[in-house]
Amino acid sequence: MNPSGDIAKQQSHLIIVSTLLMLLIIIPVIALTIWFAWRYRKNNTAARYEPDWDHSTQLELVIWGAPLLIIIALGLLTWISTHTLDPYRPLSRLDADRPVSADTKTLTVEVVALDWKWLFIYPEQGIATVNELAAPVDMPIRFKITASTVMNSFFIPALAGQIYAMPGMETSLNAVINQPGEFEGFSANYSGAGFSGMRFKFHGMTAENFDQWVKNAKAGGGALKRAEYLELEKPSERDPVRRFAAVDSDLYHAIVNRCVEPGQVCMDKMMATDTNVKAGMHHE
Repeated sequence: MNPSGDIAKQQSHLIIVSTLLMLLIIIPVIALTIWFAWRYRKNNTAARYEPDWDHSTQLELVIWGAPLLIIIALGLLTWISTHTLDPYRPLSRLDADRPVSADTKTLTVEVVALDWKWLFIYPEQGIATVNELAAPVDMPIRFKITASTVMNSFFIPALAGQIYAMPGMETSLNAVINQPGEFEGFSANYSGAGFSGMRFKFHGMTAENFDQWVKNAKAGGGALKRAEYLELEKPSERDPVRRFAAVDSDLYHAIVNRCVEPGQVCMDKMMATDTNVKAGMHHE
C-alpha cells in the first residue's frame, strides 16, 4: 500500500476501490443492525408492533438490488484488472502519463530462489548477485523466475505483487520502478528453516548509477560457473550480499531444466526426445 512502481500503484488502487465498493453494503448493514437493536428494544413501547407483517416489495428490491449492482461492479473491475495487471503481460505504460514506446529498452533479470537466499542473474550485463537486486528507474523489467529445490514466492511490495518460484518451471513478472530508493524484497512462501532470513534489498537507481553498479560488480568478484553454483545452491542462512563479475550464459537454462550437474539430461531435451519417439511410433 506504499507503492513506488506503477504495477504496485495500480494494485493499491484496485484494493482501495474494491474495499470502498464493499463498504457501501457493509456500513449500512452494520448501522441498521445497531439501529434496529435500539429501535425495537423490549422497553421501547413507542416502536410499531406488526406481528403479521411478512413482505415488502420495495424492501426486497433494495436488499437484493444493491448487493447485485455492487457484485456486477466488482466483477467488471476484477475482469478488467486481471487482464491489465497480468504479471506475464508486457508493460504498456511506465506510469499513468507515459506509455511504453516501441524503442523502450527492457531489463531482463533471471531470478532463482535458493535455500535460503536469492540469486539474480543479469544475462545482458553478464553479472550475477546474491541477495541484492538493482534496476534503473522508469525502465521495464522482465523477471524470469524459478527455484532450485522447493517452492518460494518472489515479492517486492513496492514494485508489484508476489509471483511463485517453482523448481523445474519458469514464471514471469513484468514491472517498473518509478522512484529511486531502497526497497524490501523477500520470500512470501514458507520454505523451511531459513525462510525468515530470505530477504534482499532492491535498489531503484538512475541509469548512470545502475551502470556504475554493474561496473562495480564486474570489478570485484569471481565467475559463477556450474561448479560455483552447485556450492552456492547448498542450504545456508542469512547470506551476505555477493557479486559475480561473470556468469555462464546457459546457467539459468540449466537450473530451470534441472541439469546443472555433469551428466544430467536437461528436462526440455528429455521431453523433446519423448515427443519425437511418440511421433515415430505413431507414424509406424
